[in-house]
Amino acid sequence: MLIMKALELPKRGGKSYYGGEMCGRYSLTSPPEAMYLLFGLRELTNLAPRYNIAPSQDVPVVRTGENGARELVMLHWGLIPSWAKQRDFGAKTINARAETVAEKPSFRAAFKKRRCLIPADGYYEWVKAGNGKQPYRFSREDGGVFALAGLWEHWQDPADGETVESCSIIVREAGPMTAPLHHRMPAIVPHEQFELWLGEEEADQTEVAAVLDTPNEEGLRVYPVSKRVNSPRNDDPGCIEALDDAALEDDAGNQDDEKPPPAQGNLF
Repeated sequence: MLIMKALELPKRGGKSYYGGEMCGRYSLTSPPEAMYLLFGLRELTNLAPRYNIAPSQDVPVVRTGENGARELVMLHWGLIPSWAKQRDFGAKTINARAETVAEKPSFRAAFKKRRCLIPADGYYEWVKAGNGKQPYRFSREDGGVFALAGLWEHWQDPADGETVESCSIIVREAGPMTAPLHHRMPAIVPHEQFELWLGEEEADQTEVAAVLDTPNEEGLRVYPVSKRVNSPRNDDPGCIEALDDAALEDDAGNQDDEKPPPAQGNLF
């Protein structure tokens, strides 16, 4: 099987072949009804399927509103802390590391008071292969929606006073299933911990942080997809289709349309 071959790739220095830190692309193609039921939303929001969600785009986020009800809102992916001078600060904060999220200046205020859930039905990681990096998609075996741990923040542009709400996806050390392909993975919040993560029940920061301690990989599968997903210009069903042996071999010889997002430097 192709998937098993990929999972047997050797590691370098304890890390997978692709050294990036990020969850830099994901998908959300499930019917709105599925999100309405899973997240207990008060209103059903109609969303178009998205096969290749990229940083700096507006993304659907579930949070607890001021009235105590859960709401689905569109936020800029790339968290802009309230003290940032410029909007482009968010390019460095599409992800927050679980190990340091409670202390880092960019995230600690949001971690205390503004946690959210980011709906997804798949996310992409890259492995060095052929003329570039081969993308793989992680998804649930049943194709269903799951919740990525997120943070959100308010920011007011000092230039024109515009208010921007933005978000970040929390990443953690990979679990045993993910590790052969990548040494990091997005933190997945199980349904029974939604209330705790969203701050809807009393909990201290230690209990909240413990939500990120488990990889929650149960029920996930992984398979190779086309390098078309490397470019955010491509957002169609072809991005999530599995490659068979012949297609994977052909795709390995193709140059990447666009490199995956770069590593985040020394931010974390």
